Amino acid sequence: MPVAIAVTSADLVLPAPDRHTPPAAVLTPPDRIGLEDALAETASLLERHSHVLAVVPPWLPPATVRRLRTVRAILETDRIALLEVDLPPLGTALLVRQLRQLSVCDFSPGVVAAAARLLSHYVHAGAVLGSVARLDRVDVSLKAHARSWSPGAQFAVLAHPVPHLARLGQAAAGPGGRGAHGAGGRGRSRKAPSAAAALPEGMPTGPSYATQLTFARGRLASDWVTAALAPAWQVQGVMENPLPADSPAWWGTPKLVEFAAGIPDPSVLYQLVASVRREECRWCGLELIGDRCGFCAAPLHAPPPPAAEAAARPGARTSARTAGTAR
Repeated sequence: MPVAIAVTSADLVLPAPDRHTPPAAVLTPPDRIGLEDALAETASLLERHSHVLAVVPPWLPPATVRRLRTVRAILETDRIALLEVDLPPLGTALLVRQLRQLSVCDFSPGVVAAAARLLSHYVHAGAVLGSVARLDRVDVSLKAHARSWSPGAQFAVLAHPVPHLARLGQAAAGPGGRGAHGAGGRGRSRKAPSAAAALPEGMPTGPSYATQLTFARGRLASDWVTAALAPAWQVQGVMENPLPADSPAWWGTPKLVEFAAGIPDPSVLYQLVASVRREECRWCGLELIGDRCGFCAAPLHAPPPPAAEAAARPGARTSARTAGTAR
């Protein structure tokens, strides 16, 4: 039986790119269903699938997260994984679609669950905003805050993988640097695309691999994503979808056009995941890639005991020798 990819909102389910990609299971939120019915809903899902991977973004209401954990605890099953994904809403939806594509491959449930962390590094997620006055996801300079009050101001913001903010039409703040109207974020540098030298002002550096661009319009009249960003990033295709309901709160304004670029080819996704060394979780025994199990959250390697940590500290051996000499 295949693995089920579950979400808590239907707007996190992007259309399937082909007939092989299965749909996602949409779990009913706790304000619309009682605990008994939620248990039956999840149990039915487990009857039809080997495991359930539920995507848990950080903006979910606390009641929804508690319900997910309660259901898993009451069912006393190790076949449910709660995958914490820290991406903007549209980027999360794109990652969910990639997990759906991988769920029909010959990977074990543990590998698919751990692949969520791997694939998230290859998602470029951002937005065009009419204001950054309430944006708290990316560092915003005081000048950018002040310019948010200018009529018609628009900002290009990249939240992931490397934060970037620039007022459109002005000098851009590139990854890791600071520009005239924005602040570059923290993070490791990435290989720039071949057309990086010709990027227009305000344009964030895009992926250096083939991607497809998905965007969603809020209450902002802007064609910058399709007219400027897509050609500059040399994407393979552009797709428009409805704006997720949580996007205005995540970005701090309803005046936005959200976008996310990711790898669309399932064969490339497969090769990316298959190239990573597989390990066995020392706690639950499932296969995993990376440094943490997606089901039990146990790290790949056990933390060192306190005595070993003390001995490994700089100067610990010197102090021990000094103490021995004194005696």
